[in-house]
Formats: sequence, structure tokens, C-alpha cells
Amino acid sequence: MMLEQVVLLGAVTLLGLLEQAYFSLKVIYARRKYSVSPPATSGPPEFERIFRAQANCSEYFPLFVFSLWLAGVFFSQALAVLFGLLYLYGRYQYFHGYAASAQGRLEPLYFSAKMLWVLIALAGLGVICTLTQAYLGLDLLHSFSHALGLTEHT
Repeated sequence: MMLEQVVLLGAVTLLGLLEQAYFSLKVIYARRKYSVSPPATSGPPEFERIFRAQANCSEYFPLFVFSLWLAGVFFSQALAVLFGLLYLYGRYQYFHGYAASAQGRLEPLYFSAKMLWVLIALAGLGVICTLTQAYLGLDLLHSFSHALGLTEHT
């Protein structure tokens, strides 16, 4: 695979890493603001919501990165990037919603979860299609595209 075929995946991954760093910095600022010294993870509810939002985003980040790359390499870089950006937007909204109130996390949580499931589905479909092409000689992606009228018959 050539570099230009994955450069957008790399850019979205970098954006995700920057978002994770931003969330971590917000926890550091909250520790200072609410006088919660490490290793403590409890304090005022305002601190606990920020801490929990960052921890939750960090817990899901590996799933995001793996599904982003699998979907991008085996299915479509463009679709993986689109849903990856939507996922990161949802997580940003989730973080700030949770920091404001526990209820504020729900809508962005559901949105980002849907985006992650789409990435996982694209990754799974891409891997299955690649396996069937490599071992059975069936180009399922091309067949699906043709059946949907997205490509001309070749």
C-alpha cells in the first residue's frame, strides 16, 4: 500500500492523539482547580466528571484506532476518515457534555458509539471481502458496488 493511500488515516489518528492529550490536560487543570492530588481519583463532582470523561475516552481509543485503520485499509480510506472524524467530534462533545453534567454525556455518547460501530462494521466487511477475494477469487466489494449501481459492469 502506498503512502498516499493511508495519509488521511494517519492524519485522523494524529488528530485523535491530540484530542486524547487535550483531555489529559483538562484533567491536570481540574486537579489543580479542585485540589485533587494524584493518585486520588475522587473529589468534587465537577472533578470526577472530568476525570471519568477522560478515562472513558482513553478506554475506547484503542478500539477506535484499530477499527479506523482496518476500515481504511480493507474497505475505504474515505469512509473510514469520514466516520473517524465524526467519532472524534462525538467524543469531543461527550467530554464537554460530561464535564458540564452527567446527563450531558448521553447524546454524544450514543452518537460516538454509533460511529464506532460503523467503523467496526466497515472493518469487518472489508476484511471478509479481502479474504474471499484472496482465497475464493470472489470480489465481493466490486459485486456489491455493481449491484448498488455504484460502478459499471466490467
